[in-house]
Amino acid sequence: MRRGLRRTLLLLLASAWAATALWHTNKPLPPGTQLASANCVVPGEALRFIADVSAADAYGRPAVSQAIFDSVLAAVRGARRFIVLDYHLLGAGAAATPHRALGRELTDALLAQRRAYPGLAVLFITDPVNEAHGASEREELALLRAAGVAVVSADLDALRDANFLYTSLWRLSVRWWAAPASALGSASRRLNFKADHRKVLIADDGQGGLTGIIGSANPLDAQSRWSNLAARLSGGPLAELLASELAVARFSGWRGAEEPFRAAAPGAAHCQDANQGSPLTSSRARVQLLTEGAIRAALLAELAGAARGDAIEITAFKLADRAVVQALLDAARRGVSVRLILDPSEDRTTLAPSGLPNQPVASELVARSGGAIQVRWYRTHGERFHGSLALVASPARVWLTLGSANFTRRSLDDLNLEANVALELTADAPAAEQVRGYFETLWGNRAGGGIEYTADFAVFADPSQADYWLARLLEATGLSDF
Repeated sequence: MRRGLRRTLLLLLASAWAATALWHTNKPLPPGTQLASANCVVPGEALRFIADVSAADAYGRPAVSQAIFDSVLAAVRGARRFIVLDYHLLGAGAAATPHRALGRELTDALLAQRRAYPGLAVLFITDPVNEAHGASEREELALLRAAGVAVVSADLDALRDANFLYTSLWRLSVRWWAAPASALGSASRRLNFKADHRKVLIADDGQGGLTGIIGSANPLDAQSRWSNLAARLSGGPLAELLASELAVARFSGWRGAEEPFRAAAPGAAHCQDANQGSPLTSSRARVQLLTEGAIRAALLAELAGAARGDAIEITAFKLADRAVVQALLDAARRGVSVRLILDPSEDRTTLAPSGLPNQPVASELVARSGGAIQVRWYRTHGERFHGSLALVASPARVWLTLGSANFTRRSLDDLNLEANVALELTADAPAAEQVRGYFETLWGNRAGGGIEYTADFAVFADPSQADYWLARLLEATGLSDF
């Protein structure tokens, strides 16, 4: 009798776990996610590509060039009516010697702008990890709250579950009796491995329009030396991304008025109307804003459309998504030139040893393509090569996407909150030449002065089958934070 009761209870628990896992990995996405905006044709001067680059010469002397947060601070100082920010991480971060105190600089700029323009509406959305899911208070966020800034921690529970093996058990147990603000509640939530990973600023430009910066950089002091990428835009589809950000704030508990943020934003229909009869030229670009799974859909469509004679060029902090890996292999078999610059993944992440996922995945790509796919490694010196860029080029056209999304399941499969910009340009457009020049400089170590950006594939190649299958397991199950 007892044995039968135990079996019944185990069956009920297993059924509850399975049902919870099934629902929370497939449930409807919350409002404001999976955005694929209108394709807007904008003048070239409305678009700027920004690269933060950290490197060193053969003697280890640093060479650092950074401009992303200079642009962010300029956008803050130019705003008169509203600013919306959405950043994964903010503040001092881990104890390290920072290049810049980015968290303090951004906080001070926001506070100064609020003092100068008391009617300025500011909304700051961020990941709850910044305040340990309520267990502590981040100084920068506390200062912003005290100044009347609306600070919103994204509701990660509303997102689909990445680590379904663990999170389903967590939802059935610890979530109910360990308060989020407790040490146990905070630690247990971290293991869900989901995040508001967006890095977005949208503001009025002081002249009745919109300006936006979408990229991969966090205002976190400890990451201030990292290499990152961003794009600064004016107008275009920024109104749609703004609406997405307001929806994220709303489902995360924000109850503020939206009118101060909407008043200065031209509608998406205006963008579409303006595109009638507007073909691409060297002085015009087509811009689309993408979030979550829409990033993967657009990327895979472009990779699949690449033909013999075209080129695919990728820089990545993390590369592991199986659909992307297969698309690169398929493209190489069609005769497309495929080149990758990857971070060596030397930072150990939760449950993943150093080197994963990039080293075994890169080795797979090179081996399975018979060497047709070429890989170089970014030479890091304690910092990380954090910018994710995918570019598909034909003789006449260049398409590219950059932003917060890594090329992993967590970023591309509607699990994290992510935001990217996609650009379609003529091959001779200044922005296309700038981005391709950036890639070629890193690939060929062409900066001069003995700067060594990248190393040969053999330096970090990892043909280990054990590491390969471990990376595959962690990616498929979500049991790691990459």
